This record gives sequence, C-alpha cells and structure tokens, in this order.
Amino acid sequence: MKNLNEIPVTDVKGVGAETAKTLKELDIETVADLLFNFPYRYEDYRLRDLSEVAHEERVTVQGEVLTEPTLAYYGRKKSKLSFRVASGHQVVKVDFFNQPYIKGKLAVGDEVTISGKWDKGRAQITASKYKKGHQTAEEALEGVYRLKGTIRNKTLLKFTVAAFDTYGDDIVEILPEKWLQKYQLISRKEAVQFLHFPKNPEDLKQARRRMVYEEFLLFQLKMQLFRKIERERSGGVSIDYDVNDLRHYIESLPFPLTDAQKRVVNEICGDMKSHFHMNRLLQGDVGSGKTVVASIALYAAAKSGFQGALMVPTEILAEQHANSLVDLLQPFDVTVGLLTSSVKGKRRREMLALLADGQIDVLVGTHALIQEEVVFQKLGLVITDEQHRFGVEQRRVLREKGTYPDVLFMTATPIPRTLAITAFGEMDVSIIDELPAGRKQIETYWVKHQMLDRVIGFIEQEILKGRQAYVICPLIEESEKLDVQNAIDVYNILNGKWNGKHSAGLMHGKLLPADKDQIMRDFNDHKIDCLVSTTVVEVGVNVPNATMMVIYDADRFGLAQLHQLRGRVGRGAEQSYCVLIADPKTEVGKERMTIMTETNDGFVVSERDLELRGPGDFFGKKQSGIPEFKVADMVHDYRVLEIARQDAVDIIYHEGFLETEEYAPLRAFLEANGVFGEQKLD
Repeated sequence: MKNLNEIPVTDVKGVGAETAKTLKELDIETVADLLFNFPYRYEDYRLRDLSEVAHEERVTVQGEVLTEPTLAYYGRKKSKLSFRVASGHQVVKVDFFNQPYIKGKLAVGDEVTISGKWDKGRAQITASKYKKGHQTAEEALEGVYRLKGTIRNKTLLKFTVAAFDTYGDDIVEILPEKWLQKYQLISRKEAVQFLHFPKNPEDLKQARRRMVYEEFLLFQLKMQLFRKIERERSGGVSIDYDVNDLRHYIESLPFPLTDAQKRVVNEICGDMKSHFHMNRLLQGDVGSGKTVVASIALYAAAKSGFQGALMVPTEILAEQHANSLVDLLQPFDVTVGLLTSSVKGKRRREMLALLADGQIDVLVGTHALIQEEVVFQKLGLVITDEQHRFGVEQRRVLREKGTYPDVLFMTATPIPRTLAITAFGEMDVSIIDELPAGRKQIETYWVKHQMLDRVIGFIEQEILKGRQAYVICPLIEESEKLDVQNAIDVYNILNGKWNGKHSAGLMHGKLLPADKDQIMRDFNDHKIDCLVSTTVVEVGVNVPNATMMVIYDADRFGLAQLHQLRGRVGRGAEQSYCVLIADPKTEVGKERMTIMTETNDGFVVSERDLELRGPGDFFGKKQSGIPEFKVADMVHDYRVLEIARQDAVDIIYHEGFLETEEYAPLRAFLEANGVFGEQKLD
C-alpha cells in the first residue's frame, strides 16, 4: 500500500508544475489531498419527463436534432444559436447564447443530450451544456468543486478521475469491521469513489453517511485523546474538602439551590476531589445562578487550603462578583480580594503581599490577575467568567500561576450542544438549564418604528414606578451607510421629550473606560433613570431595578446578542419587559423577531441562531476550535455527531484503543495526521 500523503500531486497524469501551483491554492499538494477534496454540491443531469418539470427549472433531455442549427449575431460579439430537438413525443426549441462554435459540431439527425433552463410556456430550453450521444449513468450527477485561479471544474474532475484510477486501491480502510457492520457503512474507497462520481442519489447518500460519521469520529477521538492525556498526565491537584462542612455552607445560602444547580455542583466538586485535572465548561442562561455555584467551588478550595481566582472581562463585573462573594463567603472566614487596574499604589502592594502570603483565599479581578507581579501562594482553582472574552494565551497565563490548578470556564452565552461538544470537545460540560424559583419571565414584544412614542410612554410609566430602563442602539453616530437610529439621536429625543422630568444617560464604546465605569455606577446607583447605550452593556451588568429593555433597530442584531441584551433586565422581583423596535426587510430578520417573542430560553434561542447562521458565524470569524469539516454539517448532521462522540468515548476509555489490533489502522491514521503532536501515546 502506498502512502497517499507522501505522493505529490504532480504524479497524477496531466498535472504539471504550473497546475500544481494552482492546486496548492486549493490546499491540494498530494494525491490524498486531491482524492479527499470533495465536491460541495452536485448538478443533477438526470433525465426527467418534461410534463413534470416546473417553469424555469433546470432540465436535461435527450433526443434527435430535427433542424439545421442557425446562428444569429447581435450587439457586440453576442450570438444566439437555435435548433429544434425531438425528445420523446415533444419537439423542443434549444437556444445557446455566445457559443457559436457549437454550430459546426451538430447536424440534423445527431443524437444529443441537452441541459439548461426550461421555459414551459414556449417549450424551449436556454441551454448551458450539451453532449453528442446519450449520457451515461456516471454523468447524471456531476460534482461541483471549489475553484481558484484558472482551473475549471471539468479539469479538476479529470485529475480526480486519473488519481482514483491509479491510486484508488491504496485508499486504506481505517474503521474496524464491527463499526462498518454496526452502522451498515460502505468502505472508505467506495465512499471516496461515490462522492466524486455518484451513479445515482443512493450512492451519494451512502457515501455521505460514511464520510460524515468518519469525520465526526476522527475529530471526537482527537478531543477525547487530548482529554485523556490532559487528565492523566497533568498531575492535577486533589482538593480534599470536608463534605459535611460544604453541605453546611450550601444550606446556609439565602436561597435553596435548584435541581440543575445541585447537579452541576456535584459534577464540579467531584472533579475537584479527584486527582485528575478539572477542565470543565459551565453553561447557564442569564440569571441561572452561576455565581452561587462558583462560590461553592471557591469555598471548597479555600477550606482545603487552596486559593481560588475568578477572572472576568470588565471592572464593573469584577466589582459585582467581588461584592457578591464577600456577602456569601466572608461570614465563613473566607477572605475575598479585588484586583483591577483601578487598584493602585500602596493598596495594590498590600494586596499582592497578602496574596503571596496566602492571606487572601479568593482573588477576583480582570486581566490584571495575569500580570507578572501577581503571585499566589497555593492556587488550586481558576474560574474564568465569559471565557470567550479572553484569548487562549490570557487563560493559559492565569492557569500557570498554580501547579495544574482545576479550571472552570463559565459562560452566560448558551452554546448549542452540537457546538459545545465540537468547539469544547476536550472539556466536560455542565449545564444549568433551570432558573431559580420565583424568577419572572421577561415579556417580549416586537413593534414597528412608528410606535416609538408609545414605547417612550411605556418607559415613562416604569420610571414613574421607580424603575429604570435601557435603550440600546446599533450605532453611536449618524451613518450614511446604514439607515439606523443612533444612540446620540435617541438620547437627544428622550431629553427633549422629558425636559428634565427624568434623567437619561449616554454610553458607548468610544468613551474612556473610566467614563464608562462612572456612567454604569451612576445607573447602578439610580442617578440615571434611562440609559441609552450601544451594545457595551451586553455582558456583565447587573442592575436589579432595571425592568425595561428597548432595542432599537433590533433586526440589525443577531439572536444571541438580542438574548444577551434582554438578560440585562429581569434580575429583580418586579415584572420586566423587552421591546424590539424593528421593520425587518428580510425573512431571516422577521424570523429573529418572532423567535425572541416566543421563547426566553437561551438554549432554544441558541439552537435557532445556529440554524439561521450556521456554525461558521456563531462565534465570529476569529473563534478557533471549530473545525472545517469537508462533508459533515454540524447543524444538519447533529445526530451523527452525538453518536460519534459517544463512540469516541467508548473507544478511548473502554475498547482498549491503545492496545487492540483492530484499531491499529485508526491509530496509525491519527498519528500520521499529527493528532498527538509531540505527545506520544503509551
């Protein structure tokens, strides 16, 4: 068997040095790259009965040329070639535009296959493709490849045919026979063949089934192997807390834990007590009580002689978390410190000295925590809130301030399960999918722009009850490019209408950090009744007295962002409201507004958002960790993803993957593709 990863693409018949340069732009450098460069869609040239074809659908017909092709020129270098074809019992007119060379290739009596757009009323085809004679079954479905430079689809297909003819028998089966039988999967060689050259839709379906499962399984095996190596080789700390003492702390909390909170506390504390390194993602919708769960973990660490760190993205969020943890932990002799860029001079030096001496049990802060001067005596637990706001490097630096401390990532951005087990596949995932008792659902309404005056009246009613409101706008200032309301205009409108009766504040991203913090403090202290802002309040603001969220031009925001903004209200005992002001022009925009009014469940919102946007855009372009699958689609194929993940867990932990002979080809494939890097498997 030849190793197709080591054979250059220039060994394929017809591929020269210049062509190889173009193929390299498509990431095709070896025979393996070429054979596993699959079409992204297929043109369907199967013959159909014309009576069943809708107007302007594409159709393929076979028949005899009845009339001599006539060529007419018009405009500059434009032409139309016309003739008639007898197809079955029907005579069809055929027009080819700007392909005059075809005239000399067709004559009356020739058998032809014609493909193009069908004009039902005129019994006419505007043709795009022809072939003399009848097409074969292999030509009925034609793959369409991603292209670059001068290379054409037909040329790439020709190279792929040549590569498969020469090297097809060297495509190694990597899945054990029992897995092929369990899921009735075709061989790897057949899957490659049928994805490039399907004879019928069933071939394509079976090839896709096979490769979707293989892609997901390979990725999940990689994730589970990393997880196993990380857990078993990192020498994680064992935080041996007293169970009864921890139970006493939990019972002393001002409110009982929900069942979901109890479940995730058990998962987290189980990790902490074990000798394995905790690497866990805690998901919980806005208001689900993640801070309380974090306090339990930090308490367990502190009472076992370890220090804990909680890193958050903004100063105001750090202050809010620190205040909450002081209230919860200080009565139990757990000391909480706050370190942000605002803590300076003597106060900062004293805090760092106390931290290094072990007299601070829990340190809350922003990225200030990862500065070189911050030294912990015995860091055992690192919690990162809204972890996607920090870079990988920032999170790594904080972890390295201890000796393999347990790590807990928290996020209030619900991530669909399919994305969580793909982007965060090497982590354990805990989910708080239940809101605390008594928490009222936020009532959400969608209104048109013409109702702005009524919305302002609604805001005023809430202010007169002693409540506060947010108004969110997509832009800071007027823009010629987008016809959207901006924060400054709305701020001026409100001040003009209220004329001093109520106070409005203005916040946006162009303000200095200190000014933003001051405005948020004024809003938090109720010196401002209505805060007009851009999306800088999306994460990490907790003002329980705010009961009204108005989002202007709401169709300009994504679903996840709308849900995060809505989560800024509904944090107190009073009924809260969210009003979406939008006149969406697209169906997707209307769908977003409808989804927001139908559900408050962040996980439902995130699943719908994934369906509307697709996995590539869910985290934004810069998010790493989401693989580019060649055939599989995380949204469409999510059931297969779930199966592949469970299979990967079974293979790694229960099937003797590292020793069993039946997995030798799969091990060799993963190793050859650099899955293990410098870490060799035992």
